[in-house]
Amino acid sequence: MAMKIRLARGGSKKRPHYSIVASDSRMPRDGRFLEKLGTYNPLLAKDSEDRIKMNVERVQYWLSQGAQPTDRVARFLEAAGLKEKAVRNNPKAAVPGKRMAELAKKKAERAAASAE
Repeated sequence: MAMKIRLARGGSKKRPHYSIVASDSRMPRDGRFLEKLGTYNPLLAKDSEDRIKMNVERVQYWLSQGAQPTDRVARFLEAAGLKEKAVRNNPKAAVPGKRMAELAKKKAERAAASAE
């Protein structure tokens, strides 16, 4: 059974509140889970202590059992010091798309033509 530590969404429309849960990866996002490990409230200030609450001992237990955290939960674990900081690199994020590349090329050509 592939285990995940992930977020399960709660709260009303435009007022999200998440539970950090350990569940089978085949279950739906807000569906059945094995254990609730904590909460995450994105509406609170980033420096607030109540923004992220986790039962550290249970999280460590599930990690030792082979549970894989999702990207967002992995960031929470890195901030708590439970996991090594992963190197993230997305070199394609800074590359402009086709349309912007064409516009930049035309702009450069116009600038070169007016400089002559």
